[in-house]
Amino acid sequence: MSGSAEQPDVAAPGRHVWQFAHTGGVDQVLLRSGQDIAHIGELDRKLWVALACPVQGLEFDSRTLALIDSNDDGRIRPPELIAACEWAAAQLRDPQLLIAAGDTLLPADIADSSDLQAEARRILGIVGKNPDTDALTLGDVTGRSELLASLRFNGDGVITLETAGDDEAARAVIERILQTHGSQPDRKGTAGIAREQADAFFKEAHALADWHAQAVSDDATMPLGDDTLAAAAAVDAIEAKVDDFFARCHVAAFDPKAVPALNPAATAYDALAGSAIDVHAPALAALPLAPVAPGRTLPLAGRVNPAWAEALARLRAQAVAPLLGEALEAIDDTQWGLLRERLAPCRQWLASRPATRLGNAADTPPDVLQGWLAAEATVMELLRQDEAEEAHNGRLVDLEKLLRFKRDLYRLLRNFVSFEDFYARRGAIFQAGRLYLDGRSCELVVRVADAKKHAMLAGLAKTCLAYCECTRGKDKMTIVAAFTAGDTDFLFVGRNGVFYDRDGRDWDATITQLIDNPTSVAQAFVAPYKKFIRMIEEQVAKRAAASEATAQASLSTMATTVATADKAVPPATAGQPAALPKLPGRIDVGTVAALGVAMGSISAVLVAMFTKFVDLGPWIPIALVGVVVAISGPSMLIAWIKLRQRSLGPILDASGWAINGRMKVSVRLGGSLSRMAKLPHGAKRVLNDPYADRSTGWLVGAAVLLVAGALVVWGWRSGWIDRHLPESARPASTTPAVTAPAVGAPALVTAATTSSQGR
Repeated sequence: MSGSAEQPDVAAPGRHVWQFAHTGGVDQVLLRSGQDIAHIGELDRKLWVALACPVQGLEFDSRTLALIDSNDDGRIRPPELIAACEWAAAQLRDPQLLIAAGDTLLPADIADSSDLQAEARRILGIVGKNPDTDALTLGDVTGRSELLASLRFNGDGVITLETAGDDEAARAVIERILQTHGSQPDRKGTAGIAREQADAFFKEAHALADWHAQAVSDDATMPLGDDTLAAAAAVDAIEAKVDDFFARCHVAAFDPKAVPALNPAATAYDALAGSAIDVHAPALAALPLAPVAPGRTLPLAGRVNPAWAEALARLRAQAVAPLLGEALEAIDDTQWGLLRERLAPCRQWLASRPATRLGNAADTPPDVLQGWLAAEATVMELLRQDEAEEAHNGRLVDLEKLLRFKRDLYRLLRNFVSFEDFYARRGAIFQAGRLYLDGRSCELVVRVADAKKHAMLAGLAKTCLAYCECTRGKDKMTIVAAFTAGDTDFLFVGRNGVFYDRDGRDWDATITQLIDNPTSVAQAFVAPYKKFIRMIEEQVAKRAAASEATAQASLSTMATTVATADKAVPPATAGQPAALPKLPGRIDVGTVAALGVAMGSISAVLVAMFTKFVDLGPWIPIALVGVVVAISGPSMLIAWIKLRQRSLGPILDASGWAINGRMKVSVRLGGSLSRMAKLPHGAKRVLNDPYADRSTGWLVGAAVLLVAGALVVWGWRSGWIDRHLPESARPASTTPAVTAPAVGAPALVTAATTSSQGR
């Protein structure tokens, strides 16, 4: 059921029946019973709102998500969530308990077929509760997990020196295993040994014991008993040098002329004499054991190489004297061969010593080995007792898992299979908190790992998004907030606000990146006029700045001329006054004429436009609407299209989700996600702003008068006023001769207008 990738589109007879609600532009399943959770694997994957979500960065218990994430890849997918639901439903007597939530369970609530019922009763008994009437809580289970770390046998499969207690033999073996085979930490972090280390140690110990037993059973191997090992070691230490000495003597016997070459040259002694002589120096040790001569014996003391004097003394005391005789002070080649022959079985036995990590032969004598092997049963029993607790520990983890699933699984389904919590305004698990900025609060706030990478995909949401860097002491994080209501005129990079996370902690928030999109059709209606006014202000500011610069340049030139007048003007001739510097003219006559022509042309155009506008008569309101539509229509159309496309999906997809539906954010929903500042209900404003701008009143009045005048003209031209005036208010009847001028008045106005245009 849960493993199939494709689900049937039509429910077969006997299959679970689902309920759906159309929200966010898609059909979302309603989870209302425990059976819905138990049969979640039967729901067609195409009807799931999400197909994957990250484990990190969500407002959800991370331990519960880790228990659901069975493959530890950091993501939750449908098969893992289905497996969690089916497992939890199978462990409970009634799956409806998953809807009830809470982190407590009675043992009777657990299914009889589950091993967890007995384990729950056992834990209740350990923590001092009644296994029949009391409920097991998540705190009891997690507290028990922490208590396990302090127990002698805690089920981690690792024993320490503390586990051995007062048993000195077991402690000695555990300490030796730690030295030779490494360690593993237990639940408390203390170094200990597991079965793997213990098995390897005792295997090597048995191999060494068998190797020792082989020597004891063969008298030829140990002709000197335990002293044979020392004799063999003495021969091994000097064997190469003795063989070299007798080989040189044989060569000397073959050809006496080779004797000088076989002995050290004088230059070798010159090198030694140049500094303080160390008897252990490598140069001295490289020389022969004794002077080489044909047929000579090897002295074991006296005139021998000082570097090897101690080794020769041990050879005599530990091997030559016990095996060849105490009186020998020198040995020949034959005696040397006999000595090696007597020690050959022992040396072969030593060479066959098993390769272990237990040290050399001196570190592992037979009595020490026997002591270790005597403690083997105790150490292995300690491991067995500790491992026996592992079964309880496994069931303890399953109990924790069941309690967490009972508390959190239903909520996770409402934020994965459907987005019920989000659309019901209960706070979805991807909502990080609330951002206060620019006179409003934003609730659609998501944590972001990489703002630049997130913005590349989130821009497709057609939503106004503000990326903010939040700091709280040394902690930092990045969020993205959706502004879905109000205007965006004062949203810009660098604007500061305050972010409150789901735990109520406040963070300083600064906008670092902005994706601008319309928030409403009303905003789009006034946007062209705001842009037009902004452009006029910018152009006026530029012209004013240019005029100011020109004026400043003129004043600077004039000041320079005045300051240097005595140098620039030539001396006055006799009888002639000094000429004053000519100041630049303030107004040019040609400029005035040009301005007059321009103003006249503009006035003529305005009069013509107004005349044409008045001639529209009853169509004036429609013309006004047409002008407004021509200006604001395109902006409103674009805003309407973008608002219809506004979606939550790209925002979450960029955060690691895999959203299956479009998840539209309607205007009504957007208004609830970004709330504007409003006075509380019942509040009264007791003081108007004494510092409000007073220059706007006449503008409002002029606009009202203009609209009123347009309405009067429309009423006069359309005859509406004449039709609705009472008889007493109408003027007296006149003859046709009197009314004739009135009839011809428009013609005269038209003629006058034409005449003025002609001029």
